[in-house]
Order: sequence, then C-alpha cells, then structure tokens
Amino acid sequence: MRGDLLNNRKIAVLGSRSVGKSSLVIQFIENHFVDSYYPTIENTLSKSISYKGVEYCCDIIDTAGQDEYSILNQKHAIGIHGFVLVYSVTSRNSFDMVQIVYDKIINFCGVTQIPCVIVGSKADLEQSRQVSKTEGEELARQNHAVFVETSAKNNINVAKVFELCLAEIERATPSQAGPPKSTNCLIM
Repeated sequence: MRGDLLNNRKIAVLGSRSVGKSSLVIQFIENHFVDSYYPTIENTLSKSISYKGVEYCCDIIDTAGQDEYSILNQKHAIGIHGFVLVYSVTSRNSFDMVQIVYDKIINFCGVTQIPCVIVGSKADLEQSRQVSKTEGEELARQNHAVFVETSAKNNINVAKVFELCLAEIERATPSQAGPPKSTNCLIM
C-alpha cells in the first residue's frame, strides 16, 4: 500500500477558456477527440503512466478555464505535483494568460519554480496561428518549464505532455534512495 501512495501524482491542467484543456485530457485518457465545446466546471480523471520502469497513478485535474479576473483556487496549486499550462496557438490572449496563471501558482506555493509543461494546443490550425512556436519555447525557457505543441484532434504529442510533466515532477522530487539524512534533532 505504501508503495502505491508514493507513486500517486496529481497534475493540474490550467489555462484560458476554450484552449483545448478538456480535449487534451480526454484524448489522453480515453483516446478520442471531443469536437463540441462544453465549458468544464472541473473534472478529475486517472491514468497509469510508466516512467523509467515505474508505474505512476496520475490524477489529472481538468479545471475550468481561467481568465485574468477569475480567482485561481488554491486547491489548483497546493498538493499538486505538476502543472500543464495550456494556451491555444490561435489566441494571443490565451498565451498571455499562461504567465499570469504561472505567477499565481508560484505565489500560492511560495516557491520560485514548479514542475511545469507549457502547451501550445491546436497546432493543427496553422492558418489561424497567432503565437509562433518560438514564442512558446521562449516563455517556457523564461519559466524553467518544458514546452510542447499539440493537436488533440490529430493526437499529436498528447501523451508526450503528460510524460514530460511526470518527468519534470520526478526531476524536482528529491530521491528517497540512500541512507536517511542526519538531522540536528536530539532525543533525550
């Protein structure tokens, strides 16, 4: 049982409204594309992901879309192991929101860096593109995050998003291997 708990990971998928967060999650979990748009309130789905020979049970939290004025709930920051921040390559506003959401998470968590994948979704809509791949890569670099462009419709790089997020989580998690570290605690 204890080993199972150690291998549970929570990943929050955040971003502006209608950028394709739910399509990304559903394509990953259920292997199909949802063409119609229904605003998400919040949904948590689970899937096992294998990383470096270890099975992880990942709870993927598909959140409601954020905008500049909505309150990002602390539950979307506290207790979350990794973050997938999604924007649509066809929306400059959704791209700008990624930095705002990232900054709110950093503020809630009281850290300088988080395990994070920045995702440019809807890459199949090249004719409507407003954000270049280079801009997405630069945003990720500035925030010490990983970057990938996806198409949930064509199932391009969908699984890679969650594999990269798990890799970022594990990279940021101190190893449990080796002898326990000595402390300055003295028991009398």
